[in-house]
Amino acid sequence: MKFSATFIIGFLLANVMAEMTIIEKHRCEQYTSIFENDTTELQYSYCENIFDGRGYTSGRAGFCTGCGDALNVIIHYTAYKPNNPLAKFIPILKRLSIGNGNINQLNGYCEAWKQASNDYLFRQFQDYINDLLYYVPAMNGAKRMNITTALGKCSLYDTIIQHGGGNDNDSFDAILNRTKIQMNGPVTGKNNEPKWIEKFLEIRKNVLLMPNNNAYRSSWSKTIDRVNFLLQLVRQNNWNMDQLPIRVKTRYHDQTIYS
Repeated sequence: MKFSATFIIGFLLANVMAEMTIIEKHRCEQYTSIFENDTTELQYSYCENIFDGRGYTSGRAGFCTGCGDALNVIIHYTAYKPNNPLAKFIPILKRLSIGNGNINQLNGYCEAWKQASNDYLFRQFQDYINDLLYYVPAMNGAKRMNITTALGKCSLYDTIIQHGGGNDNDSFDAILNRTKIQMNGPVTGKNNEPKWIEKFLEIRKNVLLMPNNNAYRSSWSKTIDRVNFLLQLVRQNNWNMDQLPIRVKTRYHDQTIYS
């Protein structure tokens, strides 16, 4: 019996009390998209090598050929639609997805990704893998740390999109755990959350400047504005992310969240 992506994500979120509302998630995804693709619109067809050691970065969440998430999207899509332009890359992606950023054997990959993105089903699987690998773990992290605000949850979600999950020292989980240690535990109440989230973002900023993996250093050091603007929203007390419009004006981006 096959279940829809929407049903599966709904099941996974059934016990996640920290889930964002539809509006909050929409605003947060717009924010993340600004720094991923310089637009508030999710870019399902995006694909390029950004020279961060992770191979090709593609789709709405920056799925990487060297990280396994791009492979996840393609495998699920191929299970439903075997004859697709990305299916032929599955064997090589299985070899690359354990941290190999080499793209020499991926000629035509970006063209195939863009072609597949014309298919609504492929975009659905991008949504599904994004929520499975990033949104659900971020909301679970928010639940564990007693984070209740939209901005706090969005800070976690944006972090896992950029840093990924896993156990390495540059990952979302590592940043979350270091914050917990430095703050002597999870959030203890409404008045404690601003300080906790500010510390979390400061630790994330340090990781971007001095990642454990040197392959990330050059590209990540240029993305400090991504954290600085979240810190700006913290200091503006825009905890519900409802003080609109939110104009994200940085060195590289000038986009506005209207709704």
